[in-house]
Parts: sequence; C-alpha cells; structure tokens
Amino acid sequence: MKTSGQAVFLHSPKFDAYPYPKDCPFKTTRAHLAHSIAASMDLLSSANVREVAPEPAARETLAQFHTEEYLEALSAAAKGHHEVGYLHMGLGTDDCPIFPHMYDYAALACGATLTAADLIIEGSSESVFNPSGGFHHAGPATASGFCYLNDIVLACMRLSRAGLKVMAIDLDVHHGEGVQAAFYERRDVLYLSFHETGKHLFPGTGFENEIGKGDGTGYTVNVPLPMGTYDEAYLSAFSEVAVPLLHAYNPDAIVLELGMDALAGDPLADLELTNNAYTAMVEKIVDAGKPILATGGGGYHIQNTARGWALMWQILSGGTAVDPAALGVGGVLLENTEWSGGLRDRQRAPTVKQKQIIEPQVAATVAAIRRTVFPYHGL
Repeated sequence: MKTSGQAVFLHSPKFDAYPYPKDCPFKTTRAHLAHSIAASMDLLSSANVREVAPEPAARETLAQFHTEEYLEALSAAAKGHHEVGYLHMGLGTDDCPIFPHMYDYAALACGATLTAADLIIEGSSESVFNPSGGFHHAGPATASGFCYLNDIVLACMRLSRAGLKVMAIDLDVHHGEGVQAAFYERRDVLYLSFHETGKHLFPGTGFENEIGKGDGTGYTVNVPLPMGTYDEAYLSAFSEVAVPLLHAYNPDAIVLELGMDALAGDPLADLELTNNAYTAMVEKIVDAGKPILATGGGGYHIQNTARGWALMWQILSGGTAVDPAALGVGGVLLENTEWSGGLRDRQRAPTVKQKQIIEPQVAATVAAIRRTVFPYHGL
C-alpha cells in the first residue's frame, strides 16, 4: 500500500469541552497539553505534517461493535437519566462515572481514531496520531476503566474490512481486555499487549496462556510484566517478542496504543519505565515501514504523559524538536521544573535487587510465549 509520507495529528478544542468529573484520575487535558508542547517545539509546522479536526462517530458506526441497548443507555445517562440497570453496564462506577457529555466525548474520540483509519486506508498518511483515543477496556455493552466506547476495536474492524491485515500493539500498563475479546477468535487482527501483570493490577486479565481460540489461536499475545519492571527488562521482552512477531505476521497496518501509565511515577500503576523505553520501541515499530495509527491511552501523571506523547509524535512525524533551552522556556514549557533536558527523561538505573527479582520473571514469560505462540507464526 502506497502512502504519502504525511503525518497527521488529530486534535480538536471540542475535546476540552467534555471533561470527566474533577475527582476522576482521567484528565482529558492531557491531549491538549501534548498538542501545546508539540506546537511550541515546532513539531506541527513542517511540510509533511498537518492537523485534522475530527468529527464524532455516528451512532450507526458505533453500533458496529457496541449494542444498541448500551448506546441508548450511555446517551440517556449523559443527559441525566438514571436507572439501576446502568450499573450492570459499568456506568456509574468509580472508574466510569456518569457525567454530562460523556457520550459526546467518547463518540468524538472514536470519530478521531476512525478518521485516522480512513487516512491510512486511502493512503494519504503513513502515520496518524490521536492522543485523545486508546479506550481499550470498553466492551460491546460495558464501560470499564474510564472507557465508554472502544475506538481501538472500531478502527481495527474498519481497517480489516478494507482488506488490511492489522497488528494492534498495546503499550498501556493495563491490559486491553476489550480489544482482546473482540478479536480472540480471529486472525485478521493480531493483538499484542505489554502490561503490568493482572495478578496485581486492573483488569486482572492478560496472562501468557491467553493466546486466542479457534481460528484465532496464536493471534492474541500477552506479555505480563512484574511490578517494578524497568527499561532494560521491558525492552528485552519487546525485542524478543514484538520484533519477531512483527516481521513474521507482516501486517499491512499497525494500530499502536501509547498509554503512558507504564512510566515511573504514575499513580495508578507500578512499572518504572522512562520515556526512553517508549522511544526505543516506537522507533523499532516505525522502522518496520508500515502505516501506523497511534492513539493515546492511560497516563495519570499529567505532565509526564503529555511530554511522552509529544515525544512519540516527534518520532512518528520524523520531526526535530526545537531545543527548549534555546527558546528560553525549558522546564516551564514542559511543565516539569525538575528537568530541562527536553522531551526525553533522565535515565533510571535499576538496583541489583530489582534486576535479580525481575529478570528471571521476564525471561520466563518470554520463554512461555516463544513456546506457545511462536510456532503459529513459523518462528
């Protein structure tokens, strides 16, 4: 599939009009801050970059994955209607509170990711980024984990219906059980997730033995990682699992979920990555030469998340960031007064004890995947 080489950043001020409740850890302002950082560092002005303002996905489009009953409940709840049955759909919980315009926000996020899929299908872009997407927990009739509608599933379905073989790579610290379930018995979408083990973290799924079913056996790949996993250990697993599968499966398009909650210091998780690890992984994915549809996802340390997304956009767009020190803004621009080194994090060195505990666990996980999944791909 020929592409134009153009990179597209999907953003709209409409996203800022639909905030989650103030006491909810999910902050929609992350995408706006990432956009502001990217713009201030001259990452949105090159000839090969353009911005697109998305429109909400239509109800009939959302119904291609979500049930009509659930869509009606979501819309009604957002308008102030309440029923006890909504709780059975995950609505009104701590993770998925009911608030005005929640349907509008979710539909707009889906519309943005579907716009990204269309740009790839028509060949007008080879990398598209929607930082306001990545809602991988939502099911056909359930909200879960701050996710009301599943834009990842809808985009993968659209790409697949266009005849493209899809690989969905999920780097969010939480397992995307909604995406996994949607494609568990299919092989047109290979779902690969790196996440903190469900033994300790929501949603409690995504173990090594979850590898698909029926025709989809071997096309779901989970890499659960222990608490405290650091850059070197994570990148070792990525190199030994993701890179061989990417080349063996040889997808026509890659859907990349860039949740930044695996970064050290995230209040809702326990991994200890720096964004240098994300950089190394995304560079490897870009090097595969496939069209990339990238989304945001989790990330509850707002400044670290926004800075990480700006850095990912720099890689996806092939841009060169203006040195913040040269602009005289440094940590003020990046909302991080501790560090004036630009978008990249400081390196973090693991302790000897940390390596002794984590390395054997990661090695065992990788060995299990290579034993159970790799044969389905001729590896």
